[in-house]
Amino acid sequence: MRTFFVGGLVSTLIAGAALAQVAQVPGVQLPGQQVPGKQTGRPRQSGPGKPGALPGKPTLPAKPTAQTVKPSPAPSTPESRSAAALALSSDPVFDDGTFLRIKQILLSYSDIEVRGGWPIVPADAKLAPGASGPAVALLRKHLAITGDLPANAEAGDSYDDAVTAAVKKFQLRHGLEPSGSIGAQTIKALNVPVQDRIKQLEASLERLRGIDFLFAERYVVVNIPAAFVEAVAHGTVERRYRVIVGKIDRPSPTLTAYITAVDLNPTWTVPLSITKTEIANRMRRDPSYLSRMHMRLLGAHDEEISPSSVDWSRSPNFTVRQDAGTWNALGNLKIDMPNPYSVYMHDTDARKLFADDYRFDSHGCTRVDNVRDLAAWILQDNPPGWDRAAIDAGIAAGQTKIINLPHKIPVAWVYLTGWVRRDGTVEFRDDVYKHDEQLDRAALDDVAAGGFVAPVSQTVSQTGSLAAPSVAPQGPPRAVTQASYLDSR
Repeated sequence: MRTFFVGGLVSTLIAGAALAQVAQVPGVQLPGQQVPGKQTGRPRQSGPGKPGALPGKPTLPAKPTAQTVKPSPAPSTPESRSAAALALSSDPVFDDGTFLRIKQILLSYSDIEVRGGWPIVPADAKLAPGASGPAVALLRKHLAITGDLPANAEAGDSYDDAVTAAVKKFQLRHGLEPSGSIGAQTIKALNVPVQDRIKQLEASLERLRGIDFLFAERYVVVNIPAAFVEAVAHGTVERRYRVIVGKIDRPSPTLTAYITAVDLNPTWTVPLSITKTEIANRMRRDPSYLSRMHMRLLGAHDEEISPSSVDWSRSPNFTVRQDAGTWNALGNLKIDMPNPYSVYMHDTDARKLFADDYRFDSHGCTRVDNVRDLAAWILQDNPPGWDRAAIDAGIAAGQTKIINLPHKIPVAWVYLTGWVRRDGTVEFRDDVYKHDEQLDRAALDDVAAGGFVAPVSQTVSQTGSLAAPSVAPQGPPRAVTQASYLDSR
């Protein structure tokens, strides 16, 4: 096993010789520097356009009595949302190089800070394709510094096609709708000071330092601030889905675990904390609530208890279990991943929330858009006969079925508000849970003084001690990577 010791964080390297050693990292354009080669970033998404005239044919005027009808947009479905999410990039948000890439990009962002940062774009400026003026000149300079606009296109004050493309790239990197025009959310993201972006990257680095994760040939990652889940195989994202994660007052935890089973038509055992608060409150107002929600009240030995025999004005200490069915809060499918927080990934009976940009609405678990497709991916190398059609048929049968995985799949829930993809694209998301504000800079300085462990790579057989808990495939052994970011002391 090779161990790489890294001597400190970027916060101690923002001056002197360190600036002279700043690496050219794709995705960030430093003032006065040229970025060779093509631009980095995720593929641009185009919005629905207006149908144009056929080439070579004149456009006929519309009849005075006729009414122009715009084509209605295609309905948003789990499949279309999954396809759009997957098209963003094939690079995972979390792999065995994420730690070092963040550390390297911090040098570049620290250099931007020393040079004065990027300009503030006036919040009341009218910025859209075709506009011009001093505010657009500031925008061009800002986008050139962040690497979204080529350095040779910085000059000028017109909102041309190059600026439109750069704005779309910026919006994609910040999880915004890539419209190419600048609204309130884009202005807000543009005007976050470089110091705050550095803090996001440092906080993400600190959280990664506390993770010990096995990057197997196939693994699953949820990045909570981005509200996406990725299914990764051979270092490439093969599936990416929108997810709904915990509310601000009920945040989803960061964790590493193993996916052990897929449950079809699951029952839901309501956590006691929810029973004592939400269930009790509803029962006081509506004594028929449990029966309407297909819920049963169970005693210590799973015996059913009549809800009318319980004094709901007091704190109940009973188990509430919801029967399987379309009404179930877990939907039709649950992905088991035993962990100390008793959270998991699952379907939902309230799917409309997946279409929202703000997807922080659960009690801590992760609801997955198109979860059946994710389950089919999970079951690919596991019990034979469980493809998507078999999963659909099993759910349609209506019986609870637990499909245990002989080859467990590693899963990580991470909280990265700033990260760097393999192609150099630097991504940021809002710190919804305000975890970045809890960044312990004294601890970071202490670690910088003593050194800490960077990712450790080692190729082992999956029948070895390192990988045996997660996977034990048939046929030739697979290579896995053990990454540890734990404090070396």
